[in-house]
Amino acid sequence: MSVTWEEVSEGMELPELKKNCSTQQLVLWAAGSGDFYQIHYDLEFAKSTGLDGLIVHGALKHAFLGQLLHDWIGNEGRIKRFGCSYRGMDVPNQDIMCRGKVVKKYEENGERLVDVQVWTENPEGKQTTPGTATVRLA
Repeated sequence: MSVTWEEVSEGMELPELKKNCSTQQLVLWAAGSGDFYQIHYDLEFAKSTGLDGLIVHGALKHAFLGQLLHDWIGNEGRIKRFGCSYRGMDVPNQDIMCRGKVVKKYEENGERLVDVQVWTENPEGKQTTPGTATVRLA
C-alpha cells in the first residue's frame, strides 16, 4: 500500500521493514553485486581481520532502505535522491530494522516532494546505516 501526498505529514514515520540476512543471502548478494570481500562469507577470514564474525554488506543494507522507500511510495511515486552511509556493522541471522521519518513536505517546480531520513537499526536500537532521500509523490 503506497502513501499519497495528502496522507503525508512532517514527523510521520514510515512503516518499518524487518530484514534478516542468512549467510546464503550474503553469498547471493556477493555474486549479484560483485562484492566478494571475504568478511561477508568466509568466517575464518573475517575473524583474521579482527571481526567477531561475518558482517552484512553495506550496499545490501542500502538496498533494503531502497525497498523501504519503494514500498512506501508505491509505483506512482519516484525516488529522486537517495543516499546513506555505513556507520555500524550488522551480522547475519539478526534482525535489521529499516525505518524512516518524514522531515519536510513541500512543492517545487510543480512536483510534490518529501524529504525523509532513513536508517537501519540493529537489535540494540543503534542506527547502523543512516541516510536521506527525497521522493516525489502523486
